[in-house]
Amino acid sequence: MRKDKEKVVDEVWTEEHVKSFLNVKSHDGSDEDFHMLLKAYQSMRASDFELFVSFFCNDGRDMNKAGKDGRTVLDIISTHRHGAQYAEILRAVTPR
Repeated sequence: MRKDKEKVVDEVWTEEHVKSFLNVKSHDGSDEDFHMLLKAYQSMRASDFELFVSFFCNDGRDMNKAGKDGRTVLDIISTHRHGAQYAEILRAVTPR
């Protein structure tokens, strides 16, 4: 069986593509701010995610919103082996 799609590596993300994640909608009833931030983390390289977080904050979004299980995106990312750089991006803009 062959793959339908090849993995895209080092895709160039334009500013508009990064901003488009501000329009991601939740389809499972979870908070939209939580959902769009999680989807951005899952889809972007750290540099693109950092740019997205600046757009997210400038749009008045709340990065402390939690998912259905009560965890924030930072809580989730902090448990991932390769999430350290992303977690640092969020910590840099999250009120302590």
